[in-house]
Amino acid sequence: MWESVTIGRGGARVSRRGGVYRKESDDPRIDLVAEGERLTWLRRQGIPAAEVLDCRPGLLVTAEVPGRSAAEPWPVADRPRVVDALAGLARALHALPVADCPFDRRLAVTVPRASAAEVDLDDLDDERRGWTRERLVAELLATRPREEDLAVCHGDLCVPNVLFDPDTCQVSGVIDTDRLGVADRWNDLAIVTRSLTADCNPQYGPWAADRFLDRYGVAPDPRKIAFYRLLDEFC
Repeated sequence: MWESVTIGRGGARVSRRGGVYRKESDDPRIDLVAEGERLTWLRRQGIPAAEVLDCRPGLLVTAEVPGRSAAEPWPVADRPRVVDALAGLARALHALPVADCPFDRRLAVTVPRASAAEVDLDDLDDERRGWTRERLVAELLATRPREEDLAVCHGDLCVPNVLFDPDTCQVSGVIDTDRLGVADRWNDLAIVTRSLTADCNPQYGPWAADRFLDRYGVAPDPRKIAFYRLLDEFC
């Protein structure tokens, strides 16, 4: 019997049985074939990701990724190691050759899509609580960066989407890659640092976001952090 999974499903219906996960959706905005292609491509680049067992319109079946997500409880002593490994994953992913990635998530693609997309106004970040869709779009267009520091990005690099070996604290796999593609590296960095400081992840906090950026090797860019978190409201 398939068991329903209600965490991190991203709008699709997710269930599991044994070591297999099944994701289903009849929403035309959720392209499971594209997600399967991204998972397969990632594995070919040497990045640990879920193995695709079946992929067709409306259905994606993958093998279970071993390990525990960064969002699950971790011993206090292991949390800095998890953050370090998360930064290492981001560096490895962003080091992949942009020219070899067939998936485009540059602003020329994502901003027009966002401008036409529906927005869940009941699920906005605290700093935008109560905003209208018109205000969100206006702010998105007004603050769009002129330049992009391009890299291969996961697109939704939050702590539930990365799994780790519980013994070594090394990355064992990534999931939910439907937004993977060439984008500004701050697309990932803005989302992961928000995730590390979110109320739903109290075992981390500002120290974890600071440590992540330090291990990744960049100083905070408040302008791009704000923009890419705003862009994420439309996803």
